[in-house]
Amino acid sequence: MLRSAVITVSDRSAAGVRPDAAGPVAVATLRDAGFDCEDATVVPDGADSVEAALQEALAAGAAIVVTTGGTGIAPRDETPEGTARVIDRAVPGIAEELRRIGAAETPGGMLSRGLAGIAGQALVVNLPGSPRAVASGMPVILSVARHVVGQLAGEDHR
Repeated sequence: MLRSAVITVSDRSAAGVRPDAAGPVAVATLRDAGFDCEDATVVPDGADSVEAALQEALAAGAAIVVTTGGTGIAPRDETPEGTARVIDRAVPGIAEELRRIGAAETPGGMLSRGLAGIAGQALVVNLPGSPRAVASGMPVILSVARHVVGQLAGEDHR
């Protein structure tokens, strides 16, 4: 069973002011798809906290890491910046498709700056922080997740 991880990036959730509503959606989707996934880790906004949480998930052996939140344009939305410090190679097609789907649902979807890329032997994808965006984005990630992991392990193209 492939290990995955979900990281929720939110100052309010990290402070206990608001429950994490998006992370559990991603976790449930990964579990339903047959991935081993612990409950979401919640960290405050900021590039440093995102980078540290990603490094921890990767060190624990996650093959798929999904972040929720911090992808917008507010001053503390620095999930893409923290993610950029960790990924080795971008996979822009995933991020582009997530933005396309998000913009079709709401104009604000165009404002997501989320990244997708490869970090070592893992796929890392940033999703916006709304449960709706996570529910819409997870099928995109799952549509390629096993193929990406296989390719990173040296499997032949299907």
